[in-house]
Amino acid sequence: MAMVPKDAQVLTDALHDGVLRLTLNRPEKLNALDQAMVDALHAAMDYYAGNPDVRVLVLAGAGDKAFAAGADIAQLRDRRAADALRAINAGLFERIAAFPCPTVAAVRGFALGGGCELALACDLRVCGLSAKFGQPETGLGIMAAAGATWRLAALIGLGRARELLYTGRLVDAQEAHAIGLANQVVPDEELDAAVSEMAGLIARNDPLATRLTKQAIRLVQGPEEHYRQFASAAQAVCFESPEKVKRMDAFLERKKRRA
Repeated sequence: MAMVPKDAQVLTDALHDGVLRLTLNRPEKLNALDQAMVDALHAAMDYYAGNPDVRVLVLAGAGDKAFAAGADIAQLRDRRAADALRAINAGLFERIAAFPCPTVAAVRGFALGGGCELALACDLRVCGLSAKFGQPETGLGIMAAAGATWRLAALIGLGRARELLYTGRLVDAQEAHAIGLANQVVPDEELDAAVSEMAGLIARNDPLATRLTKQAIRLVQGPEEHYRQFASAAQAVCFESPEKVKRMDAFLERKKRRA
């Protein structure tokens, strides 16, 4: 089995009692998902998916401001239809959703856009009180094409999913828990302990039975490939729109003024 590259974009904690923790490590960029981070997460999936010693995968974000504040807008602005059809983020998130053992997102701070979709791709979400979820893509001239249009509806119901996807409004930790988006909410300083406790409860169970249970749940949910294919095609149309470039330029200009 090839070693995972020592990439600063994703930090790997030593496997402990069957629990593996991967940390997105761009805190200065609110852990925004750029191509290097996507590549590093693919490398981790390549390395660990076949490891029978991994019983639970935990995904977290470095720092206290964000789990992941979405895709890197500077890179996203320049992507075109061909990039959308490659399903860059959607393909990664499907690999995480299909990871053989249960996955837990440890969410502190912002989980927006692709960062929210990354959390949705995990089986469970444990949140600090600072957590804020949102899908603001339509305000940037694109759509949430990496899983939110089907995973969000499966979690919180079609009506609420429509509201959040259409409006782009943010949901705080308490509301996320009330609507079923978050499994557990704790004070930020207790988040790591709460995630460790939940992961430990899972890891202590029979790994074969747990993995088969996950696969059974995925079968009940139905195939996601046709959703992803349509979302990628729809995103390709958005990526060629002048409105997308105008809105992302405005976003980057506001960000520059705030810096």
